Amino acid sequence: MTKKVNYLNNKELLVQIHRSKMSFCWFQDEKYYKFNAIINDEDTITEEVISEAKQHRADVIAAERHAVALAEWEATPTKKAKDKPRPIDYKFSGEVLSNEDIVIRVMTFDHVPKEPGRKNKPKTVADHHARCNFPPYRHVAWINGTWQEVARSHWEGGLDNGQFSVSHGRITEKLANMMMRLCFRYSMRSNWRGYTYVDEMRSHALVQLSQIGLQFDESKSQNPFAYYTAAITNSFTRVLNLEKRNQNIRDDLLQASGQMPSFSRQLDHEAATKAAIEAESHDKAQQELKDRGYNNIDDPDLFKK
Repeated sequence: MTKKVNYLNNKELLVQIHRSKMSFCWFQDEKYYKFNAIINDEDTITEEVISEAKQHRADVIAAERHAVALAEWEATPTKKAKDKPRPIDYKFSGEVLSNEDIVIRVMTFDHVPKEPGRKNKPKTVADHHARCNFPPYRHVAWINGTWQEVARSHWEGGLDNGQFSVSHGRITEKLANMMMRLCFRYSMRSNWRGYTYVDEMRSHALVQLSQIGLQFDESKSQNPFAYYTAAITNSFTRVLNLEKRNQNIRDDLLQASGQMPSFSRQLDHEAATKAAIEAESHDKAQQELKDRGYNNIDDPDLFKK
């Protein structure tokens, strides 16, 4: 029996989003590529944050060790079910790790150049700086007894001789394929697939995802699937409303010229006419009951004592 594989999941999405963002970054060494905690200010690196980062790093190491052991067990010809590695057997406390083993991401605009006048009425810190395709950050690590910067987003070149840039990176091919697959699967839902312009909906949603896909903030949520789905829903609804407005204008022009409108307009007219007739007959029946001396069953005060 083959194992069921999800076509998309949050874990894979988070990995590809991180890789895409890091293509826009400078980092000192490969070991500082990943992070273990996220904070909004470097001054808030407390013992609690360090402890959480160490435990996160310990969980990552445990998962990697379990994956290696599981691969070795599956490759064994005489494997037994009772010998299958369990994830719990590889868990350990992060207290055994040191500060040098962790990397902390600091969300900051300090390295982003200011751009006065970009917003007429700036309300947030981002409005005062140059536009970024995702929230900027820095990675810091414990080196020689201090927290030092080891990675910087939106930076091309070296730390001393580089410059701010938002165009030198790219999203990964796997993330692009995930976006395309998500748009296609969502368009096959029963409430969307019947429209003749569903291809246009998919294309608009894909453009929207390519623009805001990296704006997902890991410090606020770990559910990029919901974030992407909401963006696709809004894009589909926007195209639907635009097509409906164009269809209404077209039907008005057809009716004004004495021609038959679209089939949808005819069905809507029939449904409205039927509802009006039913409402009129209901009111007439109620009036007849009143004339005969019966209580009105629609009277809200009928059953009040």
